[in-house]
Amino acid sequence: MKLNHITDIFFDLDHTLWDFDRNSALTFERIFKINNIDVDILIFLSHYETINLNYWKLYREEKIEREALRFGRLNDAFNAMGKEVDTAVIDKLADDYLVHLTQFNHLFHDTIQILEYLKPLYHLHIITNGFHEIQQGKLTKSNIHHYFKTVTNSEMVGVKKPNSKIFNHALELANTVPEKSLMIGDNYEADILGAKNVGMDVIFYDMHNTNLSSNISQINNLLSLKMYL
Repeated sequence: MKLNHITDIFFDLDHTLWDFDRNSALTFERIFKINNIDVDILIFLSHYETINLNYWKLYREEKIEREALRFGRLNDAFNAMGKEVDTAVIDKLADDYLVHLTQFNHLFHDTIQILEYLKPLYHLHIITNGFHEIQQGKLTKSNIHHYFKTVTNSEMVGVKKPNSKIFNHALELANTVPEKSLMIGDNYEADILGAKNVGMDVIFYDMHNTNLSSNISQINNLLSLKMYL
């Protein structure tokens, strides 16, 4: 079903366009080598990825601050492995992670192709909960910044998705209205429910093919957006 009323498309960045898990894994390989951390990277990641998602949920819900996120996700992952790492070393790893993360900028397959298809037809935008300087670096270094008319991040608004304030701020910045706007993202709570709550159309980008009971449009690859746009 074509969404013929849409003029503005808002994308999430991490796990939607920018391949966070792949880039993050490469970053950990580098910073563990730099800091002489002797761990099995696959075992570490098997713990870290779930822990990181849980910390981001707490961060979205305003239950923890940025520093607690940066330190806690690493500390908990090492603890889950039964490996003791000094607090000062974890602080150094947390800093190094953010420094090196944007040195790896793998995008999901077909990201460029779908952006090339959409850009002549719509105004494209980003709404992200990530840290401002990191998200800007990802957009610039992966060479996709020029596709987007506006970029809204949680730090500039002071709240995070799914809070309606960040969506309303993005709509105002884009000079558009919810009735003409579409949100595309991988997080059902933050991206999909958050956008629906302000009246935007939504498409859930879900590579895991989650069986949703609600009437939400879903895709498992970016080129499937052509069915709607």
